Amino acid sequence: MASGPDPSAAETIVRRFIDEVWNHDNAVSAEQLVAPDCPGLEGRGPVAVLAWHQDRRAAFPDLRYEVVDIVCAPPSVTVRWSATGTHRGHFGPVPPTGRSVTYAGASFLRLDEAGRIADVWSVNELFQLLQQLGVTVTPPSPPEPG
Repeated sequence: MASGPDPSAAETIVRRFIDEVWNHDNAVSAEQLVAPDCPGLEGRGPVAVLAWHQDRRAAFPDLRYEVVDIVCAPPSVTVRWSATGTHRGHFGPVPPTGRSVTYAGASFLRLDEAGRIADVWSVNELFQLLQQLGVTVTPPSPPEPG
């Protein structure tokens, strides 16, 4: 049987993570809430997790996540969220458009025995986000018979 926080405590941890780390770029909270082995941007641990959100925030400086639904079955927590922001910096190859976007996603988190975020795996409506930025996605041409 997995140990860790009870469902109420797990929900509090994850809501705090989204508010303080995702929305407010709080390095102290990242250190408190993220386990050393949690994968992030080009590394592991609180700094790498925070770096992923800083990278996204460079493209959307006012990016904010809102929890739509949360299901806790420690050590697992699932969050359905919506995000809004204004495209003011490069998002991959897409130059700033100044457009506001709204998209949704879900994140699946695993807490360690100390109640820290040990893993985060997210899916989101990236195609919808790109459409809102005016990006045209063209599928590759099929190979010529040969």
